Amino acid sequence: MKDEKRMRFVSAEQVARLAGVSRSAVSRTFTPGASVAPATREKVLHAAEQLGYHVNDLARGVLANQSRLVGIVATRPEIGFRAHLTAALTKALIRRGSIPILINTGQTEEELLAAQKMLIGHRAEATIIISGSPPASFFDLAQRNGQPLVVIGRSEPDADHVRAGNSEASRNAANVFFAAGRRRLAVVGSQSGTPSIAEREGAFLSAAQALGAEVTAARGPDSDYDGGIAAARELFSAGEKPDAVFCANDQIAFGLMDFVRIELGLRIPEDVAVIGFDDVPEAAWLSYGLTTFRQDPATMAARSVELLERRLASLDAAPGYERVIPELVVRRSFVPA
Repeated sequence: MKDEKRMRFVSAEQVARLAGVSRSAVSRTFTPGASVAPATREKVLHAAEQLGYHVNDLARGVLANQSRLVGIVATRPEIGFRAHLTAALTKALIRRGSIPILINTGQTEEELLAAQKMLIGHRAEATIIISGSPPASFFDLAQRNGQPLVVIGRSEPDADHVRAGNSEASRNAANVFFAAGRRRLAVVGSQSGTPSIAEREGAFLSAAQALGAEVTAARGPDSDYDGGIAAARELFSAGEKPDAVFCANDQIAFGLMDFVRIELGLRIPEDVAVIGFDDVPEAAWLSYGLTTFRQDPATMAARSVELLERRLASLDAAPGYERVIPELVVRRSFVPA
C-alpha cells in the first residue's frame, strides 16, 4: 500500500520543542503586545525561521469569531474596468493587512446570497461588492451577523457605498458634443441594465434633449466589446446616422469604433465622434485613441477601504457615501471645441 501524502504544516509545538520553550511562549511571541522575555523571543524566532513556521491565522480567526478575510464579490471580474478595480482593491486590502478573497459570481439573488453565506461561514471581516444588485435579504443577513458591506458603483441606503459621478460625466459628454457642432447624438448602453450604465444613459439622453439635439439610444446584449458591435449595427442600420456617440463604457466604445470603421468605412472623428467611460489602458492604444471619462481604480479602491475602516471603527454609524467625479481624457476620437 502506498503511503498517503498529506499536507503537514509546521506546528507551534514543533517550534516549542526545537526552541526548548513552552507552547504558550511560542503563542506569546507571535501575539502583538504579549509579554515574553527577550531571550525567549529570540530562541522562538530562530526556531521558527529554521522550521519555516507561520502563525495559523485561520485558527486564530475561529477563536476570535472573525478573520482578516475580506470578500470581493464580482460578476465577470476579468472584463474591462472591473478587472482593474479588482486588482486595485486587492492591493489596497493587502496593504491594510487584510486577506482579499475574490468570489466570481452571477447577478441573481441566489448566486449573491450563496457568495455571502460562504464569506460569513469563513468569518470574513467584511464584504465589498463591485457588481450586481444585492437583494434586501443580502443586507439583512449582513446586519444580523455584524458584517460590514461596501458597495461600489451603485447607491444602497443600507450600506456604505462608492460610486462615480456618472450623471455629471454624461451631461458633460452631451455638452461638449453640442458645443463642437454635433447635432445628431446617440448613447450606447446595454440590456444588462446595471445601475451605473442606466444612470449614464439617462443623464446623457436628458442633457441632449434639453440642448435641442436629435438623440437616439441603442443597447447591445451586454456591456462588452461584442455588445458594442451589436449596438452599433442597430444604431447605424436605419435612418439618419449619428455624428457623435457617447458609449457607457470603453469596452462598448471599442466594439462600436471597430464596427463603424471596418464594416461601414466611416472615419473617427470626422464622420462620427466617440466618447467612452472608464479610461481602461486600451483606450490609449494607437488603434483606438479613445476620448473617455477616467475612473481611477486606485482612488475607488482607496475610498472603499476608507469606508471599511470607518465602519469597523463604528458599526452603528450611518452609511457612508463617496462620489468620485471622472475627468475627461482627450484623445483622437473626439477633441472638444
